[in-house]
Amino acid sequence: MTNTKIPGLSFSLKRALGITRLKRSFTKATGIPTTKGGIERKIGSSIIDFLFRRKK
Repeated sequence: MTNTKIPGLSFSLKRALGITRLKRSFTKATGIPTTKGGIERKIGSSIIDFLFRRKK
């Protein structure tokens, strides 16, 4: 985000180019997270499920 010198107003190049929307639609369609935290949560959840044999 870039500071525009106006309080409460910011500009994001990624949002302006549509990258954010593309990533969100990809994630919703495939169920694969695109953020580092989301990937870590998904892998951690899979490991816990495997260790305790929980079924979804």
